[in-house]
Amino acid sequence: MPVEVLETPLAAVQAARLRGPAARAYQTFLDDLARRGCAALAYRVTGPDPLERLCVRHLRAADRVVVAFESEERAWVLLVGSHRADDPGLDVYEELYRLAGVRPPADQRRRKPPCCDDDEQPPTLDQETVNELVDRARTLLRGARHKAPTRRT
Repeated sequence: MPVEVLETPLAAVQAARLRGPAARAYQTFLDDLARRGCAALAYRVTGPDPLERLCVRHLRAADRVVVAFESEERAWVLLVGSHRADDPGLDVYEELYRLAGVRPPADQRRRKPPCCDDDEQPPTLDQETVNELVDRARTLLRGARHKAPTRRT
């Protein structure tokens, strides 16, 4: 069954910045997600709700994509970015924690359970939570635009 794939405004801007092989890897991923749903993703994030119902796929090198399922037939790309543990300001997981409004407890061991459950179903979020994540993505995008340096001539 085909999956409708949507991007948050933030993910769309992040994806538009990808170039060359990274951009091709992202497009290949989108096609795979539309075709196979949760099977196109590698693992779920560890942490409190809603983190534990979000899925990740490694695209290329340090690039990651984070996806939320509204239903078995609809997926939202929340974020596209690099995992940069050396620079939390640029790390996709730190951005995810800001987006979700929660973070895993410091003492929680990180696990990577499969995205799909035993019945090959995605971990879904209720409509209100999806709307909240999409709205927060818009807010993060507006904040990033305000922080962008201005050019003076």
